[in-house]
Formats: sequence, structure tokens, C-alpha cells
Amino acid sequence: MTRTRPVPATSKSQIAQEWIRGQITSGAFGPGYRLVLSTLATRLGMSVVPVREAISHLTAEGLVTFERNVGASVAMADPDRYIHAIEVITVLESAATSLAAPHLTRRDLQHARELNAAMRTGLDDFDFRRFSALNQEFHHALYARCPNPRLLHMVEVEWSRLGHLRDSIFGFVPHRPRESVCEHDELLDLIEEGGTPDRIEQAVRHHRTGSLDAFRHHGANSPHHNPRAGQGT
Repeated sequence: MTRTRPVPATSKSQIAQEWIRGQITSGAFGPGYRLVLSTLATRLGMSVVPVREAISHLTAEGLVTFERNVGASVAMADPDRYIHAIEVITVLESAATSLAAPHLTRRDLQHARELNAAMRTGLDDFDFRRFSALNQEFHHALYARCPNPRLLHMVEVEWSRLGHLRDSIFGFVPHRPRESVCEHDELLDLIEEGGTPDRIEQAVRHHRTGSLDAFRHHGANSPHHNPRAGQGT
């Protein structure tokens, strides 16, 4: 009699990995936060072994650093790392958006309009974390229908690798949020009017580059630079 092998459940190390990653990306565990294995294991209700495996995976992703005789901690923000990552994302996401444009539905575009309207409404009583989350959702709505799965995966992986750097640059570049919302409107108009792939790609590049330049010129050089700056492009 042949026995059917049961489908393995999500391993404890995977559960620990996703939980710790969530704590880092949400800001609950900020840069430099000490990741004590025994404490994490107690909170997760598991042994230290799967937590150690999870920390190893997150170290490979760059979200965590490990120092001998000190232990693991959340990686410190590195402005150069952020800049390099966004330069890559700019190229990938602009291409993905241009390929996705012909496949966007009216509902997709309406959703993007609603997200941008919510961003505009929040400009006066500004919450940079909420603005940043809406901004990420806006761009995802425009590139998610990219028909090239490998390109789409690469975009998502690059955003994921930013980890806790994905908070927002908008918190210390005060002029950029309003400019960004206006550029979103222009990008949506271009897509709805049937703009060519080249024009759409250039529009996304121009938009992303504008936020990156703001970060370079104002954020990274500011004496009050917030080391948890991130996404907001």
C-alpha cells in the first residue's frame, strides 16, 4: 500500500523569518535593534533553532547584520545603499510600467486615481508613513500587470531588499510630496491618452529621478538626516 506523503506545513523558521521581517519593515524593530535569539524565541513560542535559521536568512537579505561576540541586529540605514537600490528600481519599474500600460483596465486606473486623491488630501495634515504606503500602492497598481513575469519579480525583489529603508524620504523633503502627486496625475493622463511605451517609461524615470535627486540634495546632506529614510519616490 502506497502512503501519500503529507504536504509540509510552513516551517517554524519561515514563520519566524516573516514575523521578524514584518517587525523590521513596519519600524517596530528599528536600525540597530538587537535581535536576541532567546527573547525572540519566547515571543514566537518556539525554540531558538528556527529563530537562528530565520536570522541567517535575513542576514543574507541584508536586513540583519551579525557581529561576532555581539550578535544580530537590524542593519543600519545606508544612504548609498538606498540611492543605488532606487537607481536600479527606477530602471526596472519604468520598464515594467510601460509594458503594463496597455493591459491596465479602467478599474486599475480609477484605483490609482483614488490613491493619488488620498495622497493629495493628506498633504495638509501630513503623515509621511501613510503617504509613503499610498505611494507604494499607487505605483504597484501601475506596474502589477506587466506581462513579463521575470521583470515583475525583479521589481518586487528590489523593493523587498530595501527592507526598513522603505519608510519614506518625504518626511524631510517637504516640497517633494506635492510635486509627486502632480507628477502622478500627469503619468495617469499620459497612460489614459494612449501614450507610447517610450513616453511612459521616460515619465516614470523622470518621476523617480526627481525624488532621488531630492534625497541626494536635501535628505542625505541634511544634518538632521533620518537614518530610516526610504521609499517615497
